[in-house]
Amino acid sequence: MYSFEPSDEQQMLIDVARRFAENNLRPAAHEAEEHRGFDPGLIEKGWELGVLQASVPDEYGGFGERSALTSILAAEELAWGDLAGALAIMAPSLFVTPILVAGSEEQKSQYLPPVLEAEWQPYTAALTEYRYDFDPNDLKTTAVLDGEHYVLTGEKCAVPFADKTEAMIVYASLDGVTQGFIVPAGLEGVEIGEKDKYMGLNALPLFTVNFNQVKVPLENRLGGGEGHDFAPLLASFQLTMAALAVGMARASLEYAKDYAKERWVLGSYIAQKQSIAFMLAEMAAEIEATRLLAWQAAWQLDNGDEEYPTTAYLAYMGAVDMVMTVTDRGVQTLGGHGYIREHPVELWYRNARAISALTGLAIV
Repeated sequence: MYSFEPSDEQQMLIDVARRFAENNLRPAAHEAEEHRGFDPGLIEKGWELGVLQASVPDEYGGFGERSALTSILAAEELAWGDLAGALAIMAPSLFVTPILVAGSEEQKSQYLPPVLEAEWQPYTAALTEYRYDFDPNDLKTTAVLDGEHYVLTGEKCAVPFADKTEAMIVYASLDGVTQGFIVPAGLEGVEIGEKDKYMGLNALPLFTVNFNQVKVPLENRLGGGEGHDFAPLLASFQLTMAALAVGMARASLEYAKDYAKERWVLGSYIAQKQSIAFMLAEMAAEIEATRLLAWQAAWQLDNGDEEYPTTAYLAYMGAVDMVMTVTDRGVQTLGGHGYIREHPVELWYRNARAISALTGLAIV
């Protein structure tokens, strides 16, 4: 049975991430959204928290051991500050974590130290596709074995920092099975499109990437010649997105609750109105339910419980509905003020849609 009390190490990481989110991310979020990008110095400062480095053994450039539970605790706090900022800071994990989890020993030794021992660098991954019925286990991007290479063909969307990346992991269907491929920058046939425009996450540079008969060496298949099991990676994507949703929903609830306690209308604070009080209570209950399910999924993943894929999926699906409900009600609580940009609840509401639409944006 897992404990509901974080360890001393976990609490220290939570506290550090929370301070950074409160003092750095949250104050910068509005301007970053309006001007479509964060100050690189702020991203570097977030990278120096060492969340990713603490989950990688020292022989690969880190200083800890992987714990999905510890990492999602930190991710939740960062998302409380700002989702786009959290995703920007965590982007290198899209490259590092799959190699750590599923890569061969040669791939770990070759690719991980240059990322972890340096300043923040734009490493990334390409999973999501432009399809209304997008399914990570049924990708339209394909990989075909051709002599000494795999040939990648297809289109990906919402790839963070694709225009500047040093390398990315591209997920494609190989004989009907989802596999990852390490694609260095500059390979012939990789075409980076214009920066995508979405209803939210404008502070995070996301790009469409086309792969036109891109030849990838055999040794760049994640896991080597035998490949890898995609299930642990998909579960990690899902529980990470669930944790990020919890952080953003918490932010909306706390802001709405504080506003309701201060807003005086017709002789009382609106927090004393039954309709508002009940709505805030329901928001809190939904957040806690999703939070506990995400914790359970992460604990199961860390401890090798075979039920982790199911629990991670349930956490993710619950988070999709929860975060939209909570952020919508955050806007409702503020009334007309919720619709203007002076208050952050409208940004959280717009960003919340990314949880369901863009599965492959974060992994721990």
